Amino acid sequence: MAIFGMGQGILGLSLSLGNPSTKRNYHCYTTVNRCDCRSTERQRNAASEKLVALVAVAVTLQAAAASPLPCSAIPNLQASLYPTANTPFSQSKNLTTGLLNGKIRPCPSVNPGCVSTNPKSSSFAFPWRIPQSSSSSLDVNDVVRQLQDAILKTQKNAKIQVVEDTPYGKYLKVEVDGGLGRDVLEFLIKGDVVAYRVMATQVTYVYPFTTAFGDSKGQEERLKKVVEELGWYSPSFDSMD
Repeated sequence: MAIFGMGQGILGLSLSLGNPSTKRNYHCYTTVNRCDCRSTERQRNAASEKLVALVAVAVTLQAAAASPLPCSAIPNLQASLYPTANTPFSQSKNLTTGLLNGKIRPCPSVNPGCVSTNPKSSSFAFPWRIPQSSSSSLDVNDVVRQLQDAILKTQKNAKIQVVEDTPYGKYLKVEVDGGLGRDVLEFLIKGDVVAYRVMATQVTYVYPFTTAFGDSKGQEERLKKVVEELGWYSPSFDSMD
């Protein structure tokens, strides 16, 4: 690194960076007011500040060339400027199935195409009741078999995914064709009570709205076909009038 004058009040820095095979030369220039007997203290200070700035730039460039930062140390500006948003749309892509604390889950708030017997669900339905004449003579495996047969008969492309014994009852999970993809049917059979959740796996959003389109009427019709095929009792608010 060298400091040189070029006349007419110009100061310069010359420095070389890199190893001998990849060495590059850099030149920095700045103007400095001539200092004579009439120069003010401010002019002299300005000249000193410019010279110090040039030296600082040279030192920084030399340090960067000697020990460049690894790529992992460079912050990802895009990630910091555009963090992953937890939007209703992103939540609808990760719909959880299975029991929650031994109970059928409520409908997700981001999914209007859902019906559940969980009382915390906005689209609530009453659990089914198996008639005493049937429940007294059939064990839980026979009840599950009847339910599977009714689903296979009334639904399109039904696929039994899970049949599982749990401490809370018999859990059954089935996938069927829905309006915009596959829908999931979940049942929990305990004694003569059948709790359930029927849910669309595809949720439709139209930009820029953040509320999903759709309703639970399609799922209600699906459940009606299944329970009528079974002949089980399906309580409703209408039946209580």
